[in-house]
Amino acid sequence: MAIELKMPALSPTMEKGTLAKWLVHPGDTVKAGDLIAEIETDKATMEFEATDEGVITQIIVPDGSEDVAVGTVLALLGEQGETVPEPAMAEASAAPAEAVAAPVPVTADAAPAVQPSAPPRHDPTPAPALETGVNATPLAKRVAAIKGIVLDGISGSGPRGKIVKADLGLTPLIAPAPAAMPAAAIAPPPEGVPVDTVKLSGMRKTIARRLTESKQTVPHFYLTARCNLDPLLKLRGELNAGLESRGIKLSVNDMLMKALAMALVAVPEANVQFGGDVLHRFDRVDISMAVAIDGGLITPVIKGVDTLSLSAIALKAKELAAKARDGKLAPEDYQGGTCSLSNLGMFGIDEMFPVINPPQALILGAAAGVSQPWNVDGEMQFATIMAATASFDHRAIDGAVAAQFMKAFKELIEGPLTLLS
Repeated sequence: MAIELKMPALSPTMEKGTLAKWLVHPGDTVKAGDLIAEIETDKATMEFEATDEGVITQIIVPDGSEDVAVGTVLALLGEQGETVPEPAMAEASAAPAEAVAAPVPVTADAAPAVQPSAPPRHDPTPAPALETGVNATPLAKRVAAIKGIVLDGISGSGPRGKIVKADLGLTPLIAPAPAAMPAAAIAPPPEGVPVDTVKLSGMRKTIARRLTESKQTVPHFYLTARCNLDPLLKLRGELNAGLESRGIKLSVNDMLMKALAMALVAVPEANVQFGGDVLHRFDRVDISMAVAIDGGLITPVIKGVDTLSLSAIALKAKELAAKARDGKLAPEDYQGGTCSLSNLGMFGIDEMFPVINPPQALILGAAAGVSQPWNVDGEMQFATIMAATASFDHRAIDGAVAAQFMKAFKELIEGPLTLLS
């Protein structure tokens, strides 16, 4: 019997993907672990491995197919010498894509799956194991037997009027979409203005959807702390002079991550996540680091930043940023995270108010250091001042806790020797 190779869920938030390229052809023999396709997600291009051995008997979804739902049958795998039975091939080609029951990956905000709604017809007495003398595919007969549906009288939509699974009227087993606010009308571009309209990438669609949901469902509030960067910049220069022989160069971003992690250790009430009727409190600081790439933004995660040295953070950040730009991040590289850091200082931005990355409850935005008059040890001097603005989920973090966190972060930036402990 043929094994269905289905579109996998390569991340907790993945709902659809693009089948970029098949690496096998019908008739090819594969074994478990062989690479058979390349799949593009909103995060990266991933390799799809076979989990069984056999012969590729049919490729159903061709190269370049976009928005393929998770759980969609991509190809069929049979035993050596096996060919796909004609009825199965006919049903696979005839059934509409939306009739395929595609499992949805479980996420923190996913609603529980619902059971199928009322089927069209039920036999009051138990149905036979398989009905005979009915023009239906074997799969339709099996489903009808399990569900107690009488096939007689159902009009088939398959070849030559054959009844297929889609004709049984079963609701796909998918999680219902949460109630959403009415979508704003999308206005066309103004007439007479030269415009180049391009199709959104999967990544850009995901960014648009998730950040819209964030602003609509998460009650943001913002606090800004202006920090004197000069002590941190001086320490960074001294440390880099000693690390140069090891090929390590600390960035300001590396030191901001360490300060963010240590501030959360000092104020653990801010290292949390809203969970509906519960509040999740984390004992480790995993930071999602915003990295700009072609076509969008991705947030690889550095785990346990609170326990890492500055040099270890620098090496890990450099590794993940390179993998992100090359599209080679593995799911474990970008899944999770207890908070996020977005640094636009290198672009000369004076201040930023970042959008929370659900389901996290905190994101810190760092701006550029600006030379300005400042009270330094009781005297008015010019200093390099950075505006650090954090966005908080008010369902999980109150104003007083947020203020304590920002105070701890500012003290770490202005007294950076603590970052070496």
